[in-house]
Amino acid sequence: MKILIVGGGGREHALTWKCAASPRVRQVFVAPGNAGTAIEPKSSNVDIAADDIDALLEFAAREDIALTIVGPEGPLVAGIVDRFSAAGRACFGPTRAAARLEGSKAFAKDFLRRHRIPTAGYATFTAATFDPGFVRAQRLPLVVKADGLAAGKGVVICETHESAIEAASGMFAGSFGAAGKSVVIEEFLQGEEVSFIVIASEGQVVPLATSQDHKRRDDGDQGPNTGGMGAYSPAPIVTPEVHARIMREVIEPAVRGLRLDGIPYTGFLYAGLMIAPDGTPNVLEFNCRFGDPETQPILMRLKSDLVTLCESALDGSLGRIEPQWDSRAALGVVMAAGGYPDRYRTGDLISGLDAAARLPGKIFHAGTRADGPQIFTAGGRVVCAVGMGSTVGAAQREAYVLVQAVHWNLVQYRRDIGYRAIEREHQ
Repeated sequence: MKILIVGGGGREHALTWKCAASPRVRQVFVAPGNAGTAIEPKSSNVDIAADDIDALLEFAAREDIALTIVGPEGPLVAGIVDRFSAAGRACFGPTRAAARLEGSKAFAKDFLRRHRIPTAGYATFTAATFDPGFVRAQRLPLVVKADGLAAGKGVVICETHESAIEAASGMFAGSFGAAGKSVVIEEFLQGEEVSFIVIASEGQVVPLATSQDHKRRDDGDQGPNTGGMGAYSPAPIVTPEVHARIMREVIEPAVRGLRLDGIPYTGFLYAGLMIAPDGTPNVLEFNCRFGDPETQPILMRLKSDLVTLCESALDGSLGRIEPQWDSRAALGVVMAAGGYPDRYRTGDLISGLDAAARLPGKIFHAGTRADGPQIFTAGGRVVCAVGMGSTVGAAQREAYVLVQAVHWNLVQYRRDIGYRAIEREHQ
């Protein structure tokens, strides 16, 4: 069978690598892909943008693609699954209506409140309704979020009332483009953040391995928010008891609530959660796709056939499958371009990839492009180096050996990915 992966980042490289490993798959096409997806066995890039739904559908029909898996949120929010389904083409992901869970933070917050799923208190404003007095009356710190899609960067944690007012005003003025036409202002939650990702098939749900992302750019969770600077799996904070609470208090009510609202959900469903000191799983955000960089370590641990999992969700047989996992931990370190997440450099020559390929672990490409045998930076998050080990600490050591092998001018990365889990290992 032929598979089409939509997207060109690190998540899509991992999806490509995993799908190509399936004995059922003859060829994987990636649109548009990156320098890493172009060299995976059985895979090749297609020069079609991830948001060009017409061209993607035409390609899928021409090549008789058996299954399309959508990586990024943009095409899902734009309705790619609806278009493919109408044309009789299997496409894994939620519909446009269901993808509003990620496409609009205000919609997601209203959904959470309506279905009594734990989340932070909030209020939503437009430029016309914004009330600085409301902001000044709130307890600090505050979280200001652009309502729409902002590539994982439309969240500002504000330590003063004036900085929150300034952040909201900047969003209204276009600091995040159309994503900031409306703004959600919510209370800051204390606890530890985890990523809880499931495969959903309307009423059926299969949880994937737990993981934890690192959103801040700098060591010690300092600096600006990013799309993610690294992740590891499993997340030790998700004990069996916490796992049961997440399923009971978040995932099952969310899937049930979507059905009650007339929005059946099929695809990856990502809940970004803040685990409170008392174990309460508060929802920070929903994503309608696999996380990035969580995908990379999670898929390194997945022993089951990903293509079979996706197909079972589409045909309604998901409940009969239990994914199998490598017992080892996996940890990924994102290596980013100088200046990320703001203005960053591109076009720098990357060295050491051949040496890294001979080491244990795996380098997944994200913002890369090839020019003949040479590979250059072409995005903010450039590669993700993933190691594995019997503990998170061992996986971290393997990952950073890979990191040390790869270099380009002004490369930046965190040096403490996985520190919370490693602290627990030493207790």
